[in-house]
Amino acid sequence: MTPQLNIVLVEPQIPQNTGNISRTCAVTGARLHLVEPLGFVVTDKQLKRAGLDYWDKLDITYYQDIGDFFLKNPNGMYYYFTTKGKHIHSDVAYSQEKPVYLVFGREDRGLDETLLYHNPDTCVRIPMRKTLRSLNLSNSVAIAAYEVLRQWEYPNLSTEGNLTK
Repeated sequence: MTPQLNIVLVEPQIPQNTGNISRTCAVTGARLHLVEPLGFVVTDKQLKRAGLDYWDKLDITYYQDIGDFFLKNPNGMYYYFTTKGKHIHSDVAYSQEKPVYLVFGREDRGLDETLLYHNPDTCVRIPMRKTLRSLNLSNSVAIAAYEVLRQWEYPNLSTEGNLTK
């Protein structure tokens, strides 16, 4: 059985970030979950431009709100990426037995603190300097996704390139 990686964006606001993340999902085979309200419309030119060649390669699902997401995805391992997390993302052993959901909040305020409070053991952070606020959302998703895939030994991904000349 191939493990399933899922990227969850809760109320993303910036179309370019979501476009970049959609491209990361397409090239890694991760499923993309968008939790509304979105700060843009999916037909946004900036969104499509960022992931243009890959939009039709996405496995994407939309949800009315976070409750709708959890209702429709009850059996997974959820990891909440936040600057408030107590665990380092690369110290976590990501399950291969259940679907893994990497959950990210909106760019301007992150995930709701009530959600974080009720899930302290699965709140994770990407280390960074204390004096700065946070990484860009699309960069954070890429870092997180590739750490999971590294632990899983890059299932179904090409790990070797060839020169063209």
